[in-house]
Amino acid sequence: MDAPTIAIYGANGHTGRLVAAELLARGARVLLAGRDGAALDALAAELDDSAQGGAGAASADGPARVRTRAVSLDDRDGLRALAEESAVVVHCAGPFADTAVPVAEAAVAGRCHYIDHAVEPHPVKKLFDTMGAAAERAGIVMVPQLSFYGGVADLLAAAVTEGMTGVDRLTVGYAVTGWRMTPAAVRTAELLIGEIDRVTFADGAQRVGPVEIRNTVFPFPPPVGPRTMIAPFPSGEVVTIPRHVPARSVESQLTASTFEEEQVFTSQDATAEERARTEFTVAVQAVAAGGGGRNGHVRGRDIWWVGTLASAEAAVRLARGEGPSKAGVLSTAEAFPAVPFLRRLEELGAFTLHL
Repeated sequence: MDAPTIAIYGANGHTGRLVAAELLARGARVLLAGRDGAALDALAAELDDSAQGGAGAASADGPARVRTRAVSLDDRDGLRALAEESAVVVHCAGPFADTAVPVAEAAVAGRCHYIDHAVEPHPVKKLFDTMGAAAERAGIVMVPQLSFYGGVADLLAAAVTEGMTGVDRLTVGYAVTGWRMTPAAVRTAELLIGEIDRVTFADGAQRVGPVEIRNTVFPFPPPVGPRTMIAPFPSGEVVTIPRHVPARSVESQLTASTFEEEQVFTSQDATAEERARTEFTVAVQAVAAGGGGRNGHVRGRDIWWVGTLASAEAAVRLARGEGPSKAGVLSTAEAFPAVPFLRRLEELGAFTLHL
């Protein structure tokens, strides 16, 4: 039986390259896709060293392990053909405010499962608001924001609040040092920083509108300790977590010191080794409606690698038919059991988990 084909759109970016290599290591066939055919061919030749059969030729046990497809976001037919050839498409090309919808629509048309690495709340919200019925009819699973920002916190929130019947306030705290942004990440950050209307979840309702940015303190566990935070941090957990956690309010926060590090916005040409030096703690604090509550956190290095492992693990499961029993647009924790998925990522070396 041939291994499943998994497409990576935006494959020649930093995340896309990592995802492609990880999927090949797991035995999948990969279809590298994006706008720059020459860059994709060069990446295929590089990956071919570890892939049986070569980048362009068939192998003894079936089609080539690594193939390429140059296709732009405005080529609807080309994107649909990409999806029709694949069991899953992993979308890695941001900013997702510009790129999510064309690839997601192609996945529906081609009846192909969809995963993306979005950070921004608005495209995450749009997929939930507009694509659910179409994904159900197509019989596919779509999981936006299955990456370091978003997906890990969504799983952690589900794990921390398991069995809680009422949550007054759920806060996600990100402590990140050494973050080196890619060019696409810088463009995304510029869009988010300049955003006027933000997605929030408070008093049991989702809202879109102007929000006052403030500083607050989040009580990270040792050795990080309490840190000054930017709140709210515009990440899609405000869309995904309320779908499965009975919380009156959900907010994400990021350490203020993260953006004070000069290399954050000047590291577009950083090497893969330099990008891997990020250190992080992601913590969830759930305050119960009647007082008390629960905490949990993960701690590790290299946020890019964590996102890679999370999306690759999910893609392989979906390609093998090991996903959720229902189709549609789902959060990470709706698609996969939270604690077992987190434990699997811990086994793979993504982080250490503390519940």
